[in-house]
Amino acid sequence: MILVITPEIIVPNESEIINQMFHDGLDFLHIRKPWISREKMTEFINSIDASFYPRLVLHSHYDLGKDYGISRLHFREEVRKEGKYKSLMNGNTISTSVHEITTYNALEKEWEYAFISPFFPSISKKGYGVDSTVIESLIQRNNPHVKLIALGGIDSSHIQEVFDLGVDGVALLGAIWESNEPLHVFKKCRKNILL
Repeated sequence: MILVITPEIIVPNESEIINQMFHDGLDFLHIRKPWISREKMTEFINSIDASFYPRLVLHSHYDLGKDYGISRLHFREEVRKEGKYKSLMNGNTISTSVHEITTYNALEKEWEYAFISPFFPSISKKGYGVDSTVIESLIQRNNPHVKLIALGGIDSSHIQEVFDLGVDGVALLGAIWESNEPLHVFKKCRKNILL
């Protein structure tokens, strides 16, 4: 499973790139734009081909899900800990983020998957994840109900290595959006896990 997380700000030709990535095999797109207004979020969703709405995941403006038939919602660690997501669960598929394997192992089966990060030093946040021990901790994984998605510093050069560690999927962010050729990078990542 390959997921892409949007950059926090809207970038030129973003929706065209997203639509093409879906055509080229993208499984899910996480719309993570914490600073944009509801109106801008509506415009952004409208710019994506409606046939892909079931594969969109909202990180904010959750109420728009009903308007667009988007039933996938992602909740940050703080929101999960505070239990604020529970009122939004009804019929929705939910995911979350963790930074330690012990936290992941404790997740209930209501969660479809969880991002675990940082896997490698971050591409988009310089210096973040340099001392991460996430990879070493994977041997302690014992949650059979929740899929584990690797996030952080993953690019085409070691994407297969990440899958070889037993994760259920990868989330790409910096490798895609820090590139001058995001579509090319996405295709290369997909190609390198199909070998």
